[in-house]
Amino acid sequence: MLMPSQGVRILVATKPVDFRKGHDGLAALVQSMLAEDPFTGTVFVFRSKRADRLKILFWDGSGLVMAYKRLEESTFTWPAIRDGAMTLNRAQFEALFAGLDWRRVRSLEARRPAVAE
Repeated sequence: MLMPSQGVRILVATKPVDFRKGHDGLAALVQSMLAEDPFTGTVFVFRSKRADRLKILFWDGSGLVMAYKRLEESTFTWPAIRDGAMTLNRAQFEALFAGLDWRRVRSLEARRPAVAE
């Protein structure tokens, strides 16, 4: 699974991180910088200083998975740099990962249909 399934929590660390960090270093950042548990299945997205790279870290139930992406001719659209993280929904995450402006993506809020009597 590279793309998170529907309903999975996705957190973007808004401050750039040292991209030399691997699985353990990013897991430590999740705990120290974001005050989160890296072993819950939450997808954590990290940005580089140059804004053209991202790393994804998540626990799949048997190990930590890390993915890395570099855009060749542009940069990712990132949230404003501040402490902490922000949540993205799956559609916003997919737009970010594709190099699109995730801020323009809105998920449809489907209401549960009423049962006809």
